[in-house]
Amino acid sequence: MEGCRSSTEYNRALLLEAKRIEKSYGGVRALRQVSFALEAGEVHALVGENGAGKSTLIRILTGAVEPDGGAVLLDGQPIRDNSPHRSRELGIAPIYQQPAIFPDLTVAENIALANETGGLFRRVRWGDRVKRAAELLESIGAEIDPRRLAGSLSMPEQQLVEIAKALGGKVRVLILDEPTASLTERETGRLFEVVRRLRDNGSGVIYISHRLEELPRIADRITVLRDGETIATVSAADTDSRELIRLMAGRDLSAVFPKREVPIGEPVLRVRGLTSEAVGIRDITFEVRAGEILGFAGLVGAGRTQVAEAVFGLAKIDAGKIRLNESRVSIKSPGDAIEAGIAYVPEDRRRHGVAAELPIRANMTLSILDRVSNGPMLDEDGERIVAESWAQDLRVKAAGLDAPAGSLSGGNQQKVAIARALATGPKVLIVDEPTQGIDVGAKAECHRILCDMAARGVAILMISSEMAEILGMSDRIAVMRGGTIAGIVNRADATAESLLAMALGGSAQ
Repeated sequence: MEGCRSSTEYNRALLLEAKRIEKSYGGVRALRQVSFALEAGEVHALVGENGAGKSTLIRILTGAVEPDGGAVLLDGQPIRDNSPHRSRELGIAPIYQQPAIFPDLTVAENIALANETGGLFRRVRWGDRVKRAAELLESIGAEIDPRRLAGSLSMPEQQLVEIAKALGGKVRVLILDEPTASLTERETGRLFEVVRRLRDNGSGVIYISHRLEELPRIADRITVLRDGETIATVSAADTDSRELIRLMAGRDLSAVFPKREVPIGEPVLRVRGLTSEAVGIRDITFEVRAGEILGFAGLVGAGRTQVAEAVFGLAKIDAGKIRLNESRVSIKSPGDAIEAGIAYVPEDRRRHGVAAELPIRANMTLSILDRVSNGPMLDEDGERIVAESWAQDLRVKAAGLDAPAGSLSGGNQQKVAIARALATGPKVLIVDEPTQGIDVGAKAECHRILCDMAARGVAILMISSEMAEILGMSDRIAVMRGGTIAGIVNRADATAESLLAMALGGSAQ
């Protein structure tokens, strides 16, 4: 497979090793005899559900946390008195989902801060600083002007700057945490090229991702953690998503996509000829029936999210008609959509899904404040009753409903966002990337919720970039291409190959 090489193609030396690592927090054991080995010239993926122990292990490898037992070895020698500074000196560089970039400094200054040494009053050679940054960026194929302000960079550009910073420190072990979570397919391909270049130059890469389908493209081996224990280390070329899910969660793929057959009723939402120049969609025609999950598939930029925004009143509609239960509706704002019976769970839950600082109960009732208020005063008892009902129904795991929503795991934040949408009592539920960035256990829970809503007669429009989710959960699938619908197919007639062909402009047959 592309990006994978067997261990027989070169002689690998053991580079970084964690041996029988133990770690507890209070009475909770986070890691139990965990072992992990990274070889030079290898991309080694580390996977597991949230809470499996991945983050704790990485913090131990980078010196941010001291283990209770076991050892971390570099080149066969134990690392003594490890710390983030010490691990950086040794060439161990973590790059997290949110790059550590100073936005008001230039790219060259960001790279220099991570690598230059000397006293406070040393002389700064600005020309040399820019030249060195340019060399590091060029070495990974990054076409970024080192004099640009870092705050003007896109997310993938920021990640490349972080990699350049690591190279300046003579990185030997690069740790990438969910590096493609916010990248397009093209940006992901470019990142993979950089990772392969580092691997081919002898560095070891630890690659953490929930996107199991991308691992065969980039990883050589995969280690699975579950409940703080090492379950298995397997060859990426010899395994697949189904087997990884079984190892990660102790459950089969069918448990992650628990699609249930429910009665399909009459059309609830009818869209005819919908066009919005503002968001680049045209002549959108489809319908969703009661109890049906209509999946929207297509490549990034095809217009899937823009359809949801137009239907929900977030984008101006230039032409077309929207009908709900045979009645034509005029939707010019989200308020109009909610009043008509349409609810929307947006893609970016951190920015639009939950208000992180507000309590969980407040997040769940933001959409129905008029129902939990007495005039201008909030009825806190009424709010709590509503929130407790949804928390129980959706199985939200939290210390309490007064805890801030930002304290929840990604999967539970998504449940809170769904609860707020469902609290309006919608006839139509639109969910955009409902399980993006959450582990397989939380995915199964979100899918169960969608099935429950469908069983209650809610018409569901589900947008997803994950092919397994589209095929596993949809009754019918609309494929977007170039701002319009290329075709709609029944689930029984759809395959990953046929959907991709439609998305690229070919035939579904």
